[in-house]
Amino acid sequence: MPIHTAASVPGAALVLAAGAALVSTALAGSHTGPKPDFSAPPPPMPAGTELPMYKIPNIFPAAEAYYAPDDYHIIAQTQDPEAAKPDPGKVGGALTWIFTDDGKKSWRVNAKGNDACSYFFPDMKRIVWTSTKDNLDLPKGNWSDSNDYPTGAELYISDLDGSNIKRLTNNKYYEAEVSVSPKGDWIVFGRAIDGNMNLWRIRPDGTGEQQITFTEDWQPGAPFYMPDNETIMFRAWRRSEYGKVKPTPMTVFTIKHDGTDLKQRTFDRDMNWAPYPGPDGRHYVFVRMDEGTNWEVHLGDLKGGPSKRLTYNVGFDGLPSLSKNGKKMLFARSATGRANLSTFVMDVSSLDLGPGNYQGIPETPVPANAMIVTDFNSGARTAGL
Repeated sequence: MPIHTAASVPGAALVLAAGAALVSTALAGSHTGPKPDFSAPPPPMPAGTELPMYKIPNIFPAAEAYYAPDDYHIIAQTQDPEAAKPDPGKVGGALTWIFTDDGKKSWRVNAKGNDACSYFFPDMKRIVWTSTKDNLDLPKGNWSDSNDYPTGAELYISDLDGSNIKRLTNNKYYEAEVSVSPKGDWIVFGRAIDGNMNLWRIRPDGTGEQQITFTEDWQPGAPFYMPDNETIMFRAWRRSEYGKVKPTPMTVFTIKHDGTDLKQRTFDRDMNWAPYPGPDGRHYVFVRMDEGTNWEVHLGDLKGGPSKRLTYNVGFDGLPSLSKNGKKMLFARSATGRANLSTFVMDVSSLDLGPGNYQGIPETPVPANAMIVTDFNSGARTAGL
């Protein structure tokens, strides 16, 4: 899911969009580094108090990082010099890497084309990832422009080292923003056809492809399964507002993976970007703008109430995700805006987000003066193309 910013990106894909200007430090093979030290105090912040954190050492600039089931290995998109170079003025140049959260080991999964979005299967034997590796003759596009997404970004499954690759899709569309259900029986992803994004699902063996959302103006993306293995959390924004309202308003929704039971979860006109559900089924981390243009990570509660701000940084904080045990949060940070992103680990064990607190997925109360969405169309599931 290339990095999307509300100001310049509506929010569909990865990449280190912010990272068009990322500085790459060449790495290859395995690496050694210091053990994480949660006791070390974070650097001074302008206001508020951050939980203990550290920057993962010895890795390329990276974002869209997700933990494996062992809560130690991480998969992410990195600014890799081996990636296909984007056209001038456009965003690209990322490849999929796996590394440990202490920076001691890292390896490249794919070395061809451009990658965007990746995720572990729960058996920790396989991964799914998006790449243009087999469609290098097609337009490279721009990973951070919804009107110019790369054509030929397809879905692949492989072993952790990139071997035994199986191609899941073959349609020359833009397919990204991919993740896997807790049981590993479904893959959910975003597919853009003629600039219009919708959510789809497919079985790991390539069967059962089904469309989940059916929208025109609303652009859904960043889908992640919740602990019940059937509810998907995602965010969406309106194409009719893109470029006209800044920052682009985004709404968090949930929906069953068969396309039923769409529920609005945020009710304001803020930029509720990059939501990632917690293993407790109630909380989620997401990004919004504070102090006007300051990108910060927040903790949301499906039971309602104000969010809890987790980061305080004058630069960029975004693209958060949580470990499977709910004790650690990954996020991308830069002290200089949306360039030179680094991956950080925050100790969120004090927030009690673990799977032991799962009691089902709660309803979200509708607050007074809520902005109710009435034009998000979702239909019954249909067979794939």
